[in-house]
Amino acid sequence: MDLSIGEVARRSGLSVHALRFYEREGLFANPVRRLSNGRRVYHEEDLEWLAVCTKLRSSGMSLEAIRQYVELARQGPGNEHERLALLRRHEKDVEARIQELNEALNVMRYKVGIYEDHLARGEADQLWNPSHSDTAPPAGPEQEHRSSGSA
Repeated sequence: MDLSIGEVARRSGLSVHALRFYEREGLFANPVRRLSNGRRVYHEEDLEWLAVCTKLRSSGMSLEAIRQYVELARQGPGNEHERLALLRRHEKDVEARIQELNEALNVMRYKVGIYEDHLARGEADQLWNPSHSDTAPPAGPEQEHRSSGSA
């Protein structure tokens, strides 16, 4: 079934502008077909690819890496090892970012716990406030974590 750019935008969640950008950048697995009047025509496979492509983008894969992957796939059989290597490199990058985000999340959870504890005890005024130099701990916020448990 032929789909218009508007239908693809609605179903994919991408804007018409984004779809045109993806086309210009060569990110579609198959070239976008056009009618004699110049209107773009898409198919279900294009929607399926867009779902993969948007996940690759949201995972941080560069446009260049997606383009490389698409070019390899367009070449057909024989370069599966290259495609796999590209995907594995990106997988390692994603895992490293997830680790960084987990570390950041742990810090945030720790800080939230401090605030909840101080607020529950009615001691919010003891939380570190860098705008009041008379109440700031002498060794900075890191020392504060160890000494008073403040945020």
